[in-house]
Parts: sequence; C-alpha cells; structure tokens
Amino acid sequence: MTRGAARLAMSAAVIAVLASCGVRVAPIGSGGGASAVAPIPATDPGTEAGFRKWVNDFRPRALSSGITPATYDRAMAIARYNPEVIRLDRKQSEFSKPVWLYLDGAVSDVRVATGRQMLARHGGTLAAIEGTYGVPREIVLAVWGMESNFGSNRGKMQIIPSLATLAFDGRRSAMFQDQLIAALKIIQAGDTDPQHMLGSWAGAMGHTQFMPTSYLSYAVDFTGDGRRDIWSDDPTDSLASTAAYLARNGWVRGQAWGTEVELPQGFSAVGKGTRRSSAQWAAAGVQRKGGGSLPNGSGSIIRPAGANGPAFLILDNFRSILRYNNSDNYALGVAYLGEAIAGRQGITGAWPRSDRPLSQAERMEIQRLLTARGFYRDEIDGKMGSGTMEAISAYQRAIGVAPDGYPTSILLGQLRRG
Repeated sequence: MTRGAARLAMSAAVIAVLASCGVRVAPIGSGGGASAVAPIPATDPGTEAGFRKWVNDFRPRALSSGITPATYDRAMAIARYNPEVIRLDRKQSEFSKPVWLYLDGAVSDVRVATGRQMLARHGGTLAAIEGTYGVPREIVLAVWGMESNFGSNRGKMQIIPSLATLAFDGRRSAMFQDQLIAALKIIQAGDTDPQHMLGSWAGAMGHTQFMPTSYLSYAVDFTGDGRRDIWSDDPTDSLASTAAYLARNGWVRGQAWGTEVELPQGFSAVGKGTRRSSAQWAAAGVQRKGGGSLPNGSGSIIRPAGANGPAFLILDNFRSILRYNNSDNYALGVAYLGEAIAGRQGITGAWPRSDRPLSQAERMEIQRLLTARGFYRDEIDGKMGSGTMEAISAYQRAIGVAPDGYPTSILLGQLRRG
C-alpha cells in the first residue's frame, strides 16, 4: 500500500509548548498523501480560555471511557477552538435543492467518466471486495464518488480540533463528545495519529467519509497490514469498509436496489411505510419502466418529486444505502451513479423542472402546520426527510389529495387555508 509522504515529526509536547507561548500550530503533512491541514483562525481569548478549561474537565470522561492519559494528552495537545467549524455548523441553505438538480450533479458526465476510470484502475480490488461482502463494485464506487469525488475531496481539517470545538459548543455537544471519544480510541489503536486524522469540519474522514463511531463499528483492514487506513491515497481499506458497512446494514447479496416504475391511474400506496412483495406490486398494476419483470424482494414505492415526477420501487438494498445517509436523494444518487458507471440505463421519466424550490422558512412552516394538525411530531428543521414526507402523505390522504408526500407551494397553500 502506498503511504505517500513521511509522517510529520513534530511531537505533541513541542506543539503544547508552542501553544502555551501563543503560537498557533497547523501541522503540514499528508496522511498518506492527503492535502495540507487547513489553518485554524484566531479566536477570542475568552472563548479560548473557556475551551481550554473544557478540555481539562473532559479528561476524566475520556479516561473513564478507556482512553489512556498518554493518548488523551497527546491528541488534545493540538485541540484548538475553531470558529470556522461553528460557522459551518450553523450554516443552512436557504433553498432546498430539488431532486433533479441534485441528481444532475451526482450523476454528471464527468463523475461517471471518472467512476469508469476508477473501475478500470481498481477492478481487481473491487472484485475481491464484492466477493467478500456481496455489494456490487459499482455501488461501492458510487458511494466513493458521492462522498469525496473519488478521493479528491477527503477534507483537510484535523478531526480532533473540529470535534473538540463541536463537543464544547453545546448545541449538539453530547453527540460530538461521543464522536471525540471514538476518535481518541482510533488514535489509541494506532490506525492513525492526531496530526494525520484529517477530514471534514464535522468529523467525517477518509475516502468514503466515515464518522469516528462508524469507523469503530465497520472499518476493516482489507490490505492486511494491521491498520484500518482510510486516510491513505490507497482507497482499498475505505472501499472495503464501505462494503462492510452496507453488508452489515441489510444489503442482500444478488438483489437489486430497486427500479424505476410506471404506476396505474389513481395509485395512492406511496411511501416507505407501505411495504409489499414485488408480486403484490405487480398485481396492483405497478410495472417496470421500459418493460420486464419487477426485481424480486419486498419494497415500497416512492415519488421523490411528487405526482408529476418519476416513481421508484425501492427494495432492502436501497434502505441499506439510506443507513449510510438517510436521504432519498442521496440513495438515488448512489443507485443511479452506480447504474451509469456499469453502463446501464438511467432515469427515463421527466422531472417537473419548472417547480419552484421552497425556502428554508417555507419548509419549516410546512412542518409547523403539519404539527398543529397532528400529522408531524419530529423536529422543526426544514429538512424534508422520511418523517416529513410521511406526514405530508397522511395529510394529503386526509384532505382527499393523491398522497405523493412531496412538499410544494401548492401544499403550503393548502395547509395555510386549513
């Protein structure tokens, strides 16, 4: 396995001494070829002082979780409060990208071409991974493409400072404290070191962007070198870990993820909460788009763009992808990027591209109005996930409208009128 540039030699003790003198250290190096570490911007002295106190106060919690004093002190020596992480955590898109625009980017010509190049380059490795875990090579490649553009965008931030900042911040501190403990366990196991544990601002790491807790549960050493190395230029361990994750979260060997379908007039059994066998769906008039039999398995019908867009029968393997990222758009992106890499047909149904995207405020208003009418009980966050879509479908059934579960300005008007 290629290891890239030599590991950085600056010790945690030296970093700590420099930090005590007010010098901010952003080590430069590569975790087996990764890009230079992103610098940490200056912070308010009062905030930094509070953060340093929190680091000291968190130490007993870490030690009680099995972290040794040496590991904690070595790793947390590079921890600094990073206001850029907080800015990114607070940032929310004003408009939700429609599914068709999302898929335009996910299954772009360039990404498909790169995926086919990677299939040719890593064909032997991917065949071995597929044989071991039962996940098709094109699906593993598609996750790689979606998560880091085939390794070109793995993230440049040091994970320990990012997670420590989020754990200290308070908004979601409990979750990120767990992630920080997991990151410390990874370091303690010797899979990487604090300086070279790089990734996104939120703690996702490597070619396929594992959070530390997911790494501990699913990462594998497929190369057999004694380290589960998802940071190296060599993507082998990352790709195998992704297949292991999907396999352990319900992937059925030899089964399709699903397919695009044609629905009969007046069809209303839409939503992931309604599951039937392929034979039952066929008996109800559901047909495979373009002809042929429906894939075997138990599944549900979704219409991610509402009644005016394409429909899909999704099986257990689609739900396995959702465990990786609980977004129908993401899972469709993985599915159809995989199909394109393998040279199979893409989505043929027309998207309602003239629909106006809803703003964040409008999406939150939909959730509030659904809550007031007793259809929605989750967080008011403007995210149109499965819970919101099921609530929309239930409301649509209640008012005698075809239940497609899709949030539109028309739906918002219906809710406003009561």
